[in-house]
Amino acid sequence: MSDSVLNATTTASPFSAAPAGHAHIASAGKEHVVDAMRGFAALLVAYFHCRQVVWVGMQSFHHTVGRSFDFSSLVAYATFPIAWGSAGVPVFFVISGYCIHRGGAFRLARDPGYRLDAGNFWMRRFARIYPVLLAALLFTLALDSISLHLPPVSHKVRDIGLLPFLVNLFSLQGVAGYTYGSNGALWTLSLEVQFYAVYPLLFALRRRFGMNTVLVAVALINIVSAIVLERHDIQFFPSYWFSWTLGAWIAEAQAGATPARPPRSTLVWYGLAALFTGLGCAAFYAGQYLAFQLWAIGFACYLYKALERRRAVEPAPMRLLSRVGDFSFSLYLIHLPVFVLLSSVFYRSALQMSIWPSFGYMCIAIPAAYVFYRLVELPAMKWSASFKPKSRAKAEAPAARVA
Repeated sequence: MSDSVLNATTTASPFSAAPAGHAHIASAGKEHVVDAMRGFAALLVAYFHCRQVVWVGMQSFHHTVGRSFDFSSLVAYATFPIAWGSAGVPVFFVISGYCIHRGGAFRLARDPGYRLDAGNFWMRRFARIYPVLLAALLFTLALDSISLHLPPVSHKVRDIGLLPFLVNLFSLQGVAGYTYGSNGALWTLSLEVQFYAVYPLLFALRRRFGMNTVLVAVALINIVSAIVLERHDIQFFPSYWFSWTLGAWIAEAQAGATPARPPRSTLVWYGLAALFTGLGCAAFYAGQYLAFQLWAIGFACYLYKALERRRAVEPAPMRLLSRVGDFSFSLYLIHLPVFVLLSSVFYRSALQMSIWPSFGYMCIAIPAAYVFYRLVELPAMKWSASFKPKSRAKAEAPAARVA
C-alpha cells in the first residue's frame, strides 16, 4: 500500500491560473480526490477478496439459479463488476508514486538544485510502515491460529511459521517465499517497500536526466523485468515500477517541474481513462499482469485530470470515500484474515450460494480496520512525522496518509 506525503502547500497548480486566495481550496480538493480514490481502491480490493472467500462465484451461482429474478439473485448478479476488483492494486501504485514524490516535485520546481535526504526518507518510511506491518503479521497469526483449529481449513491459509513470518517482515514475499498465512494481500506491500528503497535512486536520476526520460527508461525496465521474472512467478518491483513512476510523473506535471504538453480537454483525458480501463478488463482474461499495466495507465489519465478540480465542498460519496481513505492502509492489511476467520467460524470455510454474507463480512472488516488504524497506524504516523526535518515541518503539514 502507498504512503502519502501530501503537503498543505500553497503552491498553485500549473493546470489552472487560480487566484492565490483559492490555493487552500485547491489543495484540499486535490487531497480529497486522492483520499477518495484510495478509499475506493481499498473497498474494491477488500470486497473482491471477500467474494472469493465466502461466495461460490458467478459461474457456479448462474449454473445453479439460472435466470432467476428474485431480489437476492439480482443483487448477486449486480456484483459482477467486482470480478475486476484487483484493479484497485494498480490504483494504489499510481497514488503511491504521486504521493511520495509530490513534495519533492514541488521543491524541485522551486529549487532545481534540491537534493533528497535519503537517510531521512528511509527512516520516515520505516517508522511509517514497519510498526503497522509487524502488527498486521501478528494479527494474522492470531486469527489464522483460530481458523486452523476449525476444520476443514480454508485453502487461503498458508504457512504461519517463523520463516514465512520473516520473509514477509523483510518484504521478500514474491521473491524468497509466499505471503504470510491467509494474508495474500501482502504481496503488494513488499513491492511498495521495494519502491521506497529505490526511490532515492529514481530521484537522483530525475535530477540528472529529467522525469520524462526516467519514465521511458522505467517503462523499458518494466517490460524486460516482466519477460524475465513474471513468467517464472517472481514478483519484484521492476515489473510494476512503471505504474508507480506514472504517479511520480503526475506529481511533476502538477508542480510544473517537468515540462508537459498543453492540457487536453477533460473529455479526452477521461476518454483515455475509460479506454485503457476497458482494455485492462478485456486483457484480464488473458492474464492479470497485462491488465494491471493497462489499468495503471487508465487511472493515471483519470488522476492527471481529476487533480484540476477545485471544489470548496465535495459530494457526499466523495467525502465518505475520503474517510475510508484515511484508514485504507489498515483495511488493506487486515481484511483477508478477518474474512477467513468469519468463514471458518460460521460456515466451516464452505462457499455460500447467498451473496448476503459477503456484505456482512464487510460490515465487520471495516470497523475492525478503523480500530486497527486508531490503535496502530496513527501512532506509527506520529512517529514517522517526528523524523521530519524541523525546518520543513514548520513550512509543511505533517505527512498524514497511507494508501
